[in-house]
Amino acid sequence: MTIPSPILPVGPNRPTPAAPESQQGVFQSGAAAEVFIPAAAAAGRATPSSQPVPEDEGLIAGFLRRLSAFGNDLRSPEEALPWFAIASLSAMLIYSYWPGLMNARSSWDNPQYQHGWIVPLFSVLLLVWRRQPIAPVTASARMTGFVILAATFLLRLFCAKYRIVTFDMYTFVPAILGVFLVAGGWSVFRWAAAPLALLIFMYPLPDEAQRYITGPLQTFNTMVATFVLQTLGFDAFRDGNLIRLGQEHVMNVVDACAGLKMLTIFVWLAAVVIVVGGLHWWENLVIGLSAIPIAIIANAMRITTAGMLYGVSAEVAENFHDSTPAALLMMGLAVGFIMLEIKLLSHVIVSDEFQPAFVPAASVAAGAGGARRPAQPGFPVLSGFGPSAGRAESGEKEG
Repeated sequence: MTIPSPILPVGPNRPTPAAPESQQGVFQSGAAAEVFIPAAAAAGRATPSSQPVPEDEGLIAGFLRRLSAFGNDLRSPEEALPWFAIASLSAMLIYSYWPGLMNARSSWDNPQYQHGWIVPLFSVLLLVWRRQPIAPVTASARMTGFVILAATFLLRLFCAKYRIVTFDMYTFVPAILGVFLVAGGWSVFRWAAAPLALLIFMYPLPDEAQRYITGPLQTFNTMVATFVLQTLGFDAFRDGNLIRLGQEHVMNVVDACAGLKMLTIFVWLAAVVIVVGGLHWWENLVIGLSAIPIAIIANAMRITTAGMLYGVSAEVAENFHDSTPAALLMMGLAVGFIMLEIKLLSHVIVSDEFQPAFVPAASVAAGAGGARRPAQPGFPVLSGFGPSAGRAESGEKEG
């Protein structure tokens, strides 16, 4: 299954950008079906995108195919020069931001941000997956990119003057976006902006934000866990951030139990789903807004489970609290909630782009202007989720 690029709005009124050369072509009718032929292939030139893509292609095979296509494209000077500029400018930018990047790296030793190393790795993999051929760079793209770079450098000077270390680190993300825009133009910015923006999650939160977030999270998790334990019939009551279980056991919901780690991981996970899910804007909005409550509920369930285990043994409960099974429980609950949420959202509203089965395909094409476009390469999504889910149940199909 392929999905449209989430950088552009989704729907029947979605604007159609000028496609790169490898995506331009015509439809030719064959014996079995209508087939899209890229313009380069129609002209007799072989292109990686003209190669047939298996419908059941897996993640590893798809990534290797895209990596091979990238290597083949680099043989062309029109493709190699912009990527050489992107690589050179990115290397200089990394050298300039090296102290801040090392500060971010040191924060990954903190249990709250141990997931930080996954963020840049996933962003690089996503860049390779979403890569498209580079179109000619316009003057407006270069000007906008230079403005972004100038603004980030001025902000760095301000942060250096007042010794604001955290925000100085954050400016790396808009700076790298400016580099891709200057060297690659709008065609590159459309598919690279979202993976690059995800890099913001590899940085720690400011100290003030951590202090303001951790306290309320501790209190809320303690209240929820106490309420659930009482509902289940356990002898539990709350004393500040302590949960007293009978006369013998006291469970302290300390800073590490506040759920800040779960919160940061799940917000990043929700952002990843928004980028690769190919959902409608209102579905992305619901998923984004629900990320924080789901993370808090999952962490509260971990504390509740630990409290229930005190009925078995205090040693078992304390070992479970910071164990791998507890982490898997939280992630399983959080991922399960978001997958259920996507499934429910797919049945709430049927998009206008799905036409009734009795409407002829020719009439639908004529009503849309008679133009058809090839599907944009995208990240594979699970069957049964996303905008196309529920089509069989409602008896509708695409025209």
